[in-house]
Amino acid sequence: MKNNDQCEHKAMAEKMLKMLVDYKEISQLGLPQVLQQNSPKIIARKLQLEKWIRYGGLNKDEMEPFLQDYFANTQHMHHPAYIGHQVATPHWGASLADMLNGVLNNPMAIYEMGPAAAVIERVLINWLLEKVGWFNEDSLSDFQKPKSGCGVFTHGGSLANLTAVLAARSALIPQAWSEGVPKDCAVIAPASGHYSIARAFSIAGFGQSAIFKAPVSPLEVLLPEMLESTYQLAVDSGRRPIMVSINACATATGLYDPIDEVADFCEQHNLWLHVDGAHGASALLSEKEVHLMKGVQRADSLVWDAHKMLRTSALCAVALFRKPEYLEGAFQQKGSYIFHEKEEVGFDVLPYAVECTKGPIAEKLFWVLAIDGEQRLAEYVERQYQITRDFYRLISSHDKFYCPYQPESNILCFKYLPVADNDKQLKLRYLIIERGHFYITSAEICGVRYLRIAIMNELTTIDTIQALIEEIERVAKEAKLEQS
Repeated sequence: MKNNDQCEHKAMAEKMLKMLVDYKEISQLGLPQVLQQNSPKIIARKLQLEKWIRYGGLNKDEMEPFLQDYFANTQHMHHPAYIGHQVATPHWGASLADMLNGVLNNPMAIYEMGPAAAVIERVLINWLLEKVGWFNEDSLSDFQKPKSGCGVFTHGGSLANLTAVLAARSALIPQAWSEGVPKDCAVIAPASGHYSIARAFSIAGFGQSAIFKAPVSPLEVLLPEMLESTYQLAVDSGRRPIMVSINACATATGLYDPIDEVADFCEQHNLWLHVDGAHGASALLSEKEVHLMKGVQRADSLVWDAHKMLRTSALCAVALFRKPEYLEGAFQQKGSYIFHEKEEVGFDVLPYAVECTKGPIAEKLFWVLAIDGEQRLAEYVERQYQITRDFYRLISSHDKFYCPYQPESNILCFKYLPVADNDKQLKLRYLIIERGHFYITSAEICGVRYLRIAIMNELTTIDTIQALIEEIERVAKEAKLEQS
């Protein structure tokens, strides 16, 4: 590489870093729109994508206007009025990890391709197992774990749920890898489960017909006392139930299924218990909120997304298992270029992961913890959960608004009562995000459409929610959505 090229690359990196810092600071002040949605054609034209793809030549001077247009067409995650999906406002430590990996590029599924990253992942798995109650050694750096559980980081919760289902399939149906899943198998899961659960069961060969929906409350929380009837329905249909999957917490509402009671049922029938804790497992960090996960140590598998409540950038998730042998049979393959007998200095993650080229994603969580420590991370979870309860009281105090439940996490659904039907409630949401001052989502609970917020940003305050209430009233009136 020529020296002048190196100088140009360095100048571009310094310029980008400065612009990112400015972008973050301006977003945190709430100055730009949260989201400005242009059409794909307009964005492609503004960014001159075809020009850059065909001819290249992007340099320090050209990069600045490009990034200005790019930033203008992004979702501003650092904005206090970003209260939409359960995606973290990333901690700056996670951003450092992304930069580090962007330069080093160590795909660490094979130990020799990223020794430091592989060790960080293993130690962090032990830390997470410790929070669940599945780690029984003296040090997080003890890698033998004869009495402890196991786990693997994945690129997202969907892959983590798939890994958990495949591990359960291996433990419960050892011949499934070579012979396929017997057609009489059944799984039990609430209809309120994340779509990735149903998808994982089909990918694993069970098929959608194998899923028996567990009865839920009017708030879509699983009713453990009704599991027996679901079990018998499966048996009467000629099926053999083998596992139960539950939510901790549900994506739409943020409400937790009762893990301890479901564990009683699973132990009675010798069923695998899977807990999808992608969002809500972070309550395990907090002495105040840990009761929401009561009984989780009795489960067989748990999914936990760090890119939600552990403040990492996407993607960073983990599948955890109560027993080390559960993960060992999930994937059974041979490939002479990778899988071969060798004297190994460390340990390969590859035999236990879907991904072959797996990035050092655990480093995102490490850098968050290395900067703030586990106590500050626990305080973040507690703050987000508590302030959502404060928002519930504020919204409920307005006679034109209705919240169907007291929040258990940092997710809250509510309805603007003067806007009656589901379609208009959804239209209200689209009009709000079109104006760009707030980003919120929407969800259906037992067929009723609600507006929905997820409080991911530490800068979101009571004043933010009061302004949202006023915006909703203003938009509904201007659009004539209210009932006469």
